[in-house]
Amino acid sequence: MRLIDVTDSLGAVVEPAWLQRAEGVHRQLRATLPADYAGRLAQVFANGGRLAVAAEGESVAGVALWRLIENTYEGRRLYVDDLVTDEAQRSRGVGKALLGHLENKARALGCDVLALDSGAQRAAAHKFYFREGLHIPGFCFRKALK
Repeated sequence: MRLIDVTDSLGAVVEPAWLQRAEGVHRQLRATLPADYAGRLAQVFANGGRLAVAAEGESVAGVALWRLIENTYEGRRLYVDDLVTDEAQRSRGVGKALLGHLENKARALGCDVLALDSGAQRAAAHKFYFREGLHIPGFCFRKALK
């Protein structure tokens, strides 16, 4: 398995073929992404998002979308927007490899915390996160505006 950074530190796409290949796996988590996947991701990258993939041969086995956030209660954190393993590749170490890649990035970038949110219905993902040393520090409250 190879871990590939699709974007550079400024959000420029440096691996466009891997961005294209990531779409099918990314949609397994985010089915409502617009038809113009690359255009939507360009907006996310322009606002701080970065993308990495786990590759098996020429196929994407997993996708991680992340960003740096500075806040008053945690300091610098690497926040994971999306972490998804291809359904056919689950329980084979792909998520663990991507999470390890992100933890290494977080340490290299001087982060105090690696954080993510996970839908309350994703029980299998939660078991994985607990096994990988993440915990639940609080509740996340949202109000939809659109």
